[in-house]
Amino acid sequence: MVKITGVRAILTQPGPARLVVVKVSTSEPDLFGLGCATFTQRPFAVEAAISHHLAPLLVGRDVDRIEEIWQISMNHAYWRNGPVLNNAVSGVDQALWDIKGKQAGMPVYQLLGGRTREAATLYAHADGRDPHEVAGNALALREQGYRHVRVQMGLYGGPTDNLRLPPSAPPGNYFDPRGYSRPMLEMIDHLRNTLGGEVELLHDVHERLHPIDAVQFAKDLEQYRMFFLEDPFAPEDIGWFPTLRQQCATPLAMGELFNNPHEWRPLITGRLIDFVRMHVSQIGGITPARGVASFAAMFGIRTAWHGPDDTSPVGHAANLHLNMWAPNFGIQEWPQPSEIEYEMFPGLPRAADGYLYPNDRPGLGIDIDESLAARFPCDERVEEWTQTRLPDGSPARP
Repeated sequence: MVKITGVRAILTQPGPARLVVVKVSTSEPDLFGLGCATFTQRPFAVEAAISHHLAPLLVGRDVDRIEEIWQISMNHAYWRNGPVLNNAVSGVDQALWDIKGKQAGMPVYQLLGGRTREAATLYAHADGRDPHEVAGNALALREQGYRHVRVQMGLYGGPTDNLRLPPSAPPGNYFDPRGYSRPMLEMIDHLRNTLGGEVELLHDVHERLHPIDAVQFAKDLEQYRMFFLEDPFAPEDIGWFPTLRQQCATPLAMGELFNNPHEWRPLITGRLIDFVRMHVSQIGGITPARGVASFAAMFGIRTAWHGPDDTSPVGHAANLHLNMWAPNFGIQEWPQPSEIEYEMFPGLPRAADGYLYPNDRPGLGIDIDESLAARFPCDERVEEWTQTRLPDGSPARP
């Protein structure tokens, strides 16, 4: 019987995001698993949860009992479904699935039920300072084979050049909710006219609008036949979804800030969204994500797991295995990893013509060069982009 002999967090920062990868060692020589536990705004809190709480709990347990370990890990703290604990549990959970696949000699998607497609359709990000720059970046992605592009202008919150702030306004990431919609609609109109209908467009509101303004914005977007509109509301405002659903047919994606099943369950059962979009490590790993995908499939809702650059390459591999299996797969977000990430994480798949293909190695099919990862330690900066404020200086949700 193979036992867990070690659980530790590997922190590294090959790019802007601080990544947390969990390595689970076993009593069988050279058999280990990797999992993503990346909560990039609180990496050291996740590291502490893994080192001081999960490792002592799990060392000596049977690696085969993935479901039992997930349940015990989630309930052992008594209070549950918070982002620090969920990510820590996810790191272990994904690592155990990785080990299970290596023991079986097959990819994780085979353990989930086998593939239902040959590759996962991707979308990439096109940003810019104005509609023309966004269009140029979107056209470049189309030339690379992407048929789905998320379009933003001025990142989240939109352009800030014309904001008028009080002279005493403190530092922060400022945006104007009321000034958001018009330039975004002009940008998307320009993109649709430039790209035609051959490229699917996505847009992320990032909860930057007041709920009633988000309803109007989604209605205004209806004419452009978006692939989806992401995060029109904050998790605290999901009660607005029935109103939005009654108003327009713009497809909706939601979930990257969700931690608790009570957040996504009513949106699925009410058919109030079209894509579930949780951060797989944020909800606890492959084990709960598999359940969410099956649950959503019963209501005709597709998956679009959160996958920006603050998902580690191990997390992207886990997303891909879920997507190869899930019959209700929708699309996979792809941040176009850097060459240093490919060097640091051998086995990380490369995109080809807008698709991502698994490498068919056992487990998650990905490794980590720990010596290289150690050369890129996580900084201890205080996040700036999440210090969001309205033009009068008041704090706002990011």
